[in-house]
Amino acid sequence: MHSYEFQMYRNFDELAIDLIELAKEIVPDKLVYLTSIENDTQHILKLSSQDSPILLEEGMSFDLKDTVCNRIDFNQREVLMYEDIESQIESTRLQSLLREVNIKSYLGIPILTKNGDIFGTLCVANHKSAQYDSKSVRLLKRVVRMFSYYLELERRASRDELTDLYNRHYLSNYFETNPNQGGALFLIDLDGFKWVNDTFGHDEGDLVLKEVALRLRRLMEPIPDSRVYRLGGDEFLIKIAHALSKETVIGYAEQILYVLKEWDDHLPLSASIGIAQYDSNEQADLGRLLKEADIALYQSKSSGKNTYKFYK
Repeated sequence: MHSYEFQMYRNFDELAIDLIELAKEIVPDKLVYLTSIENDTQHILKLSSQDSPILLEEGMSFDLKDTVCNRIDFNQREVLMYEDIESQIESTRLQSLLREVNIKSYLGIPILTKNGDIFGTLCVANHKSAQYDSKSVRLLKRVVRMFSYYLELERRASRDELTDLYNRHYLSNYFETNPNQGGALFLIDLDGFKWVNDTFGHDEGDLVLKEVALRLRRLMEPIPDSRVYRLGGDEFLIKIAHALSKETVIGYAEQILYVLKEWDDHLPLSASIGIAQYDSNEQADLGRLLKEADIALYQSKSSGKNTYKFYK
């Protein structure tokens, strides 16, 4: 799960604070903190106290391999517990790193979404050896389960159910919170999709939409500040949130056309693209940009399909 996604969840900060406070009721004498994990990096999101013998602060980031949380078995959703770091951890390097932040005992509970994506951990730590009784651990796991339910509800609100791409609701939220980044919108419509749906049925059509989502996601994965959305039907959108030269935009458009052109012989599909660019020095109006991209898309369709047009 990407950090930019949960940061735009409604009331995320309030719920994270509630999570910490509930956990603190269970283990009042220890430091509780919430972390997220992304791209092999662990981020400290919330702490139960900013004034603690343990030298952690909100906003800190660590290479995951240098953290005790790296030892959590996320696949099995197992709790990790060290009541005495010095005697239970053999790695002298990890002991040294924990000593630097003054952690002598540790409890880590994995936080995952329903589909298995890793969010992060709820951690309990102390600056001295400490015991964690089974009742406290059981209650903490329940608190984490409630937090995971919240993540799942927000995920469903921001994702397209069929393709798991971001949806129009998430796109609107993003523009509200990031109005001045600049970049480009690629509005994509499949050529021939209605014929496929009418001829082979909606099940085949759904498989095509899932495949389109997969191809676009793979294409955009290495490109910074890029996200793929499904707006509805066979209409997709790619947003790249940084300044781009026209030549770079053309290169991306041609790559999109290429990955959406190769299909089985019985699927005569391709794509048309409408492109709208905007500068970082202007207030981005999503409604206007979508309208501009839609006009360019109509021009692309009218000129023979399987091509792209810029809004002028």
